[in-house]
Amino acid sequence: MNNRLKVLRAERNWSQAELAMRLDVSRQAVNAIETGKHDPSLPLAFRIARLFALSIEEIFDDRAS
Repeated sequence: MNNRLKVLRAERNWSQAELAMRLDVSRQAVNAIETGKHDPSLPLAFRIARLFALSIEEIFDDRAS
């Protein structure tokens, strides 16, 4: 699944560790989501969307590239 998480994080000058702390997940989880190695659970996707004040669809795209 494609996502804009890395870009959104960079726009706020947050490290992966800082984003992980804000989401209550590990830094490794953030890295895995950013690199597309792991898709977030639905509850985590909602937390990410709320944190960035965006819809899930504005962050994640399940269409093939």
